[in-house]
Amino acid sequence: MSYRDVVSRRVLTWALVAVGARMPVAMAPLALVFLVRERPGGYSLGAALAAAYVIGEIVGAPVLGMRLDPARARPHLAAGLVAGAAGFAGLGALSGAPGPVLAAFAFLAGAGPAAAPGGLRTLLTSLVPGHAATQALSLESMLTFGVWAVSPAAVTGLALGVDARLPLLLQAVLMASSVVGLWFLPAGWAADGRDGQEERGASRLRVLARAWPVYVTGAASLSLLALAELVLPALLEQRGIGVGWAGPLLTAMSVASAAGAFVYGLRSWPGRLSTRSLVLMAGMSVAVTLVALIPAAPGMAAALALAGLLQSGAMLTRNLSLREVLPPHALAAGYSVMYAAVGAGYAATGSLAGALLPHAAPSTAILAGVALTLLLTSVGWWGETRAGRSARDAGAVLPLGAAGGPEGAPVRGGRDPERRL
Repeated sequence: MSYRDVVSRRVLTWALVAVGARMPVAMAPLALVFLVRERPGGYSLGAALAAAYVIGEIVGAPVLGMRLDPARARPHLAAGLVAGAAGFAGLGALSGAPGPVLAAFAFLAGAGPAAAPGGLRTLLTSLVPGHAATQALSLESMLTFGVWAVSPAAVTGLALGVDARLPLLLQAVLMASSVVGLWFLPAGWAADGRDGQEERGASRLRVLARAWPVYVTGAASLSLLALAELVLPALLEQRGIGVGWAGPLLTAMSVASAAGAFVYGLRSWPGRLSTRSLVLMAGMSVAVTLVALIPAAPGMAAALALAGLLQSGAMLTRNLSLREVLPPHALAAGYSVMYAAVGAGYAATGSLAGALLPHAAPSTAILAGVALTLLLTSVGWWGETRAGRSARDAGAVLPLGAAGGPEGAPVRGGRDPERRL
């Protein structure tokens, strides 16, 4: 297993397209807050616009993802990215418009390109050999965390140093440029052609629903990130540490996540994917708990870095589990449903923390969020274990998240992991 297997001109082109599509997403929440903060009730309006944006993502990802045609994905992805670029352009050009108008643009900016992450991830794995799927997904994670590390500084510098509208206009330009890049990539990816055979009478929705434990654990994996991002400033104030340290601490967490993704792709790891995910999520929960309890900034930085290091591995195990659970023609839709589930987990944990902050200390809010994360993780692990036990009793397929061979490769002497449903 080597990263050399994923190095090619097409993968480099894909990376440029992915940066153009994902940088606007990473910039969006903070850019929306800066856009309207000078207006009366600006911070409340900014939070409402960010909520409209996230709701758009949660709604758009499964609805549009399930309509992706594997053989002709390009026009679907391009249309969604164009819609997202239009939403960002509307926000930047009409920043003085009434709140409902801005909320509509924010919803469009979130919903339009919501299927792009899943589609682009599936396209990436189709560009590399099957045995290199882990390395391809690790490369994607490194790129994603790198984008998230750069985005806050870019938004802050442009909004405060130049003009609050500029980040939104830049987001529109970046997303539009990713549309152009799609035409330098394949139009789609190969499907397995089993719609009328193995899935006779079963809708795609039923196929996707079978992977519900993976979605639940995926939601748990990002809920801890919500705690770190949303409660960290208040926690720093509670500790008597300057709030300005929030940015560097979160950047360190993103850098550690990128490093973790790189390390994960260097080798194959023992154990079932579901077991690895459980261990990584437990480790993340311990790290975030330490963030809530440690009083000094250096200790908090170390705990956040550890959380980031483990988080990338947890997210990769979820993506690899979907590759095992879903047939190839449903992968893009499955990734889109995961995207929506992750957004819902982020929103749920953020809402819980927001509801507790007026009545409890920030450290208490973080601990409550960790408890919710552990509950979701336990439910997801129970669902995967139960599905695996049922499959073994039926003498059918391997359990959810049980790798029978190298990650991303066919199981020797058995069925391809991608063809287990």
